Amino acid sequence: MTPNLTGFYQLVSQENMDAYLSALDINIALRKIVCLLRPNKQISHDPSKGHMVIRTLTTFRNFDMDFNLGQTFTEDLGPVDGRVCQTTVDWQGDKLVCVQKGEKENRGWTHWLEGDLLHLEMRVQDVVAKQVFKKVN
Repeated sequence: MTPNLTGFYQLVSQENMDAYLSALDINIALRKIVCLLRPNKQISHDPSKGHMVIRTLTTFRNFDMDFNLGQTFTEDLGPVDGRVCQTTVDWQGDKLVCVQKGEKENRGWTHWLEGDLLHLEMRVQDVVAKQVFKKVN
């Protein structure tokens, strides 16, 4: 059985974000702002319908990702880096894996739970950034 990620999570740590954003060609001023943000994640997951919404919430900008598991969709990453990707999100064991096909190679992310900690590994090209969030409800 796949885990249910539903909940509200607050950031507790992050590493290598500047290098990750640089690999996405984000300008230095915006990278500095993003690296200072303390994002929260709000996830709703309906396992019976295979539907999920992941909201990334910050004081600067919010980003919503609304999708059906296993179905490829066009993702507008304009708020992130101005690109559009063909995105597929699905379970691989107990990890939620996203593949984003577009201008940048090897782009995507993986979410998984360890106790009340939600881990996020973000990839682009050969760069990996990590964030850890703690569930608060």
